[in-house]
Amino acid sequence: MSYLDYPVLVQKISLLPDKPGSYQMKDKDGTIIYVGKAKSLVKRVKQYFTRPQQGKVMRMVMEIRDFDIIETNTEKEALLLEISLIHKYYPKYNIMLMDDRMYPYIALKKSGDPFLKISRNDKEKGYYYFGPFPNSSAAYKMIDLLNKIYPLRKCKTLPNKPCLYYHMGQCLAPCIRRIDPFEYESMVDEIKSFLNGKTQFLESRLKNQMKYYADNLEFERAAEFKQLLNTIESITSRQKIIFDDHIDRDVVGYSIREGYICVVFLLYRKGVLLGKNCYIEEIEDDLEDMLDNIIMQFYSKHEKPKELILPFNNSSKMLSEALDIKTLSPTRGKKKDLLAMALANAKQMLDQHFQTARLDDDVLKLLEELQDKLGLSKTPLDIELYDNSHIQGYDCVGAMVKYINGQKAPQLYRKYHIQQENKQDDLASMEEVLTRRFKRLKEEKQKYPDLIIVDGGFNQCAIALKVKEEVGVDIPIAGLAKNEKHETDSLINADTGEVIKLNRTSPLFFLLMRMQDEVHRYAITFHRSLRNKSTFKTLYDDIEGIGKKRREKLLELFPSLESLAFVNVDELSQIVPKEIAEQIIKKRDELNKEFKQ
Repeated sequence: MSYLDYPVLVQKISLLPDKPGSYQMKDKDGTIIYVGKAKSLVKRVKQYFTRPQQGKVMRMVMEIRDFDIIETNTEKEALLLEISLIHKYYPKYNIMLMDDRMYPYIALKKSGDPFLKISRNDKEKGYYYFGPFPNSSAAYKMIDLLNKIYPLRKCKTLPNKPCLYYHMGQCLAPCIRRIDPFEYESMVDEIKSFLNGKTQFLESRLKNQMKYYADNLEFERAAEFKQLLNTIESITSRQKIIFDDHIDRDVVGYSIREGYICVVFLLYRKGVLLGKNCYIEEIEDDLEDMLDNIIMQFYSKHEKPKELILPFNNSSKMLSEALDIKTLSPTRGKKKDLLAMALANAKQMLDQHFQTARLDDDVLKLLEELQDKLGLSKTPLDIELYDNSHIQGYDCVGAMVKYINGQKAPQLYRKYHIQQENKQDDLASMEEVLTRRFKRLKEEKQKYPDLIIVDGGFNQCAIALKVKEEVGVDIPIAGLAKNEKHETDSLINADTGEVIKLNRTSPLFFLLMRMQDEVHRYAITFHRSLRNKSTFKTLYDDIEGIGKKRREKLLELFPSLESLAFVNVDELSQIVPKEIAEQIIKKRDELNKEFKQ
């Protein structure tokens, strides 16, 4: 059918202005399925209906029954509005970058007894920040190296006696004496210099110490310094300085093949190549608009550099103004070479995608298949899954994960502390979680999800239906049922009671399993984080002989389960009676056993 068969579309197209703005395409249900921006609304929107389309755009145009527009003064304003509306409505035909990964920094405490730690941002006051690093492993290796060389504070909570690091010469023991700030000053300066890439001074000092011990026939000590030098070489060799100006800059490259585009971001921080981010998507109608959109979404969730090198010139100025960073499209020199490297990476990633991905597993088509199997009135583009987690009723939690257009949306996940008394009752816990969620959706007049999936078969489905009726919401509900081997093999339509057998080799089955695994992972991770925080309240409070003062002392010295990992009865007996120490160790071992199960 043609758009000419829909009078509303014909009339609205004839009224479009020749001005910049954002347009929102809608399907027959009035759901926004695509948000775009245009320099000229009349030219851009009209193109969808008056020229041949294919692939993703063709599927979208076939669904359009209406559209709205919002005029803006400039194309830059239209771009900013487009990104805002995409994050608000999550249209199914828009690209949505769900990746919100943050690279780690090394933080060095400024005042008091300085120490090093990993930080996921550089906003907390009172620290010097260095990085970011490609991953936590690289940052921890750097911290481990510096902690071996410089006797900084190592313990998060100061003990009442020197620890092993003091006896190894790796700590000045602020736990037993006040350290003069001048004693730390030169160490802090050297660490700052080293983490800023100036390693020559430290390497020279370590070489002199190695030579000193070798000359005095203390070969074991000389070998220790040799090992430190080797570690420095190993770490710094992977951090080759590309630019001497030490400016943070990113390079964007892309490659196209068979109707797909791969966009690569090469991230340089302080002249060093930090890593890359890669996104592969089906090509939309306007390539430049698509690239603008991806770049804007990327920097809405990632740290912005001082300089952005782009493979195109047309919208460079607009992106510069919208992101408030310097942009350029070089035509020669080293920066042009970087564009070539970004392109090579994009091509390689796209080729790899075609070699490894199952391109016939179209997620939107799988969701349409799920719609057909459950007899839903609309495709479930917004799906919520629920699960509970606890150990013997302690720290019982509920969790909800959300999938938008078949993709994880971690920023929309929710955690629930179970409040009902019988925390071992999974059905009662699920009832509480769903009641709280449904009431909030209704009271705040939020958009209801297209489908809710519970894990636990008919019993969980019955609870979900009960809550749905009591709260008065209209949300389709399904359940994932397991067989006698505790393997998920069926889908339950809670509203009709129909059991739908799943083909365990089908793409839909694996999509549902990925979703199910994600909600399990999220619930268990939340539960374990609570256990780590509250274990010691449970552990210490129910042991006879531990009063307020002893409890405070124990929490000061052993605030986490990890801090008790290598403690023995004799060591604990220095602060509590031996029989109490034995009970603590017994409890510790029981909890560790539970966590491993």
